[in-house]
Amino acid sequence: MKKTARMAAIAGALVLIVSACGSKDDNNDSSSGDNGSSQAESNPDFKACMVSDSGGFDDKSFNQTSYKGLTDATTNLGLADFGSIESQNDSEYADNINAMLQQNCNIITTVGFKLGDATLAAAKANKDVDFAIVDYGYAKPPPNLRGLSFNTAQSSFLAGYLAAGMTQSGSVGTFGGINIPTVTIFMDGYWEGVQYYNQQNDTDVKVLGWDETTQEGVFTNDFENKTKGQTSAQSLIDQGADVLFPVAGPAGLGGLQAAKDSGGQVKAIWVDTDGCVSAPEYCDVLYASVAKGMDVAVEDAIADSVHGQFDNKPYVGTLDNGGTDLIYGSDLESDIPQDLKDQIATLKQDIIDGKVTINSKVQPQ
Repeated sequence: MKKTARMAAIAGALVLIVSACGSKDDNNDSSSGDNGSSQAESNPDFKACMVSDSGGFDDKSFNQTSYKGLTDATTNLGLADFGSIESQNDSEYADNINAMLQQNCNIITTVGFKLGDATLAAAKANKDVDFAIVDYGYAKPPPNLRGLSFNTAQSSFLAGYLAAGMTQSGSVGTFGGINIPTVTIFMDGYWEGVQYYNQQNDTDVKVLGWDETTQEGVFTNDFENKTKGQTSAQSLIDQGADVLFPVAGPAGLGGLQAAKDSGGQVKAIWVDTDGCVSAPEYCDVLYASVAKGMDVAVEDAIADSVHGQFDNKPYVGTLDNGGTDLIYGSDLESDIPQDLKDQIATLKQDIIDGKVTINSKVQPQ
């Protein structure tokens, strides 16, 4: 199947079966993929590898979805082996990439904005190895390095519109993990979506936790501490927010817990994956999820490397190509008025057609 067709199909495929990813890998662990007899391809001499950021492969978010792309590629391309390393902290990134190089990996995918510098250095020093990085782009990457980015400002705009349409208190909230572009792009889009709802419906819904105009807001300052996420969320709830948008990886799960503890008064919208699949214990508080097709983008990069077609042309997932989308929660979709869903469907097409412009300055080009 052509790459463009595969990316266009992500909107349906974004209901990710990430629970199959399993438990965390130990450092320097190399695992064998399932190379069954039904394989359409067989590439037993090719090894694909991955390095996570400090969130780990069971973060119920973007590391886990990216890891699914690695395991899917291993199965679908008939690879005999893959390698993966979980980073425990930011100081390990360069060493962990080097450990994968020592395992003779043909392509190494790194996951997360914070690995940008280490990945670029490794790609420049190892021109015979292909590299891909999730959530990072370069102005002039070397020929063996591809950035995989996602314009989640678009899908988060839809999420903000949804939140504004569902709030009962007149206030919605968001918080981030760390103030970096791959986090604030979600928060920008969410903020703008609320403003657009107000403009279209003559309302005055407030956004707590982020102001795009000042680029100031609430952050846990990490992606791992669920307690910090719960504290941040509870602070927003105490100020009146009744729809939360956590953008903080595993720390964001604390926001979902705060919503769950509210006794039905607070709902949420998840990010990166379909939360009803990756974190089903919280599906009863999720109106929707802003999802990214990281698994498909990763698998396609690996496939291009296997087939000798790898290049440094950056991939940007959008609403138009299906690389990102808003997915309604399976438990609460029936609570969303059809008229509001119709407005969101029209808004999605207007964004695709350029009739509605998103202003976030951190959108990938």
